[in-house]
Amino acid sequence: MTDNAAEPNAGRPAPVLPAGPKAVRFVELSSTAMTALLDSDLDRASVEAGADLTEYFLTDSARFVWGHRVAQLAADPACAGWITQAVISEPEGAVVGYAGFHGLPDEAGMVEIGYAVDPGHRRQGYARAILAALMRRAAVEARVRTVRVSISPENAASLATIGGFGFVEVGEQWDEDDGLETIFEIPASEIPVPSQGAAPPHPPSA
Repeated sequence: MTDNAAEPNAGRPAPVLPAGPKAVRFVELSSTAMTALLDSDLDRASVEAGADLTEYFLTDSARFVWGHRVAQLAADPACAGWITQAVISEPEGAVVGYAGFHGLPDEAGMVEIGYAVDPGHRRQGYARAILAALMRRAAVEARVRTVRVSISPENAASLATIGGFGFVEVGEQWDEDDGLETIFEIPASEIPVPSQGAAPPHPPSA
């Protein structure tokens, strides 16, 4: 993992987050809900979350996330305001995937975004809507200085998703599960947030 961080550039114009056709909100997944998902009990998890979760939440990759997040919550309940949640489309109300931060801001004020969109809802703008909402969420937090995403250099779709959001490549890392990843960062101070009087994005609650 690189120790290099994206630094603000006073001479660079303030970015405008790309507008998209989709809007999303986030629904907390409690430890109880995620444990139910680990038990393949989709009905119980949906009742606990208050949303109709889909089979996508029972895939092997999703179950890996739930196991990790349950352990995080057990070690530090304060993570509940940051980690993975269900993503709901607005105004349709469909569960389109899950997303959140990997954890609390670290000592340097860095948070990393992670997201997964259900295959049935891909290529419709949801990934970019999720990314924009989480970036804005991070930007209004005083503790956050840097927002990061890590993407496989072979993942063309995810590389395209972050295009236009102001991320700068800062290095590479080797992930035990995902292999080689390229690290992209943006200073939180360069992320535009809604002006006073505008409705803020719905913040992640878990």
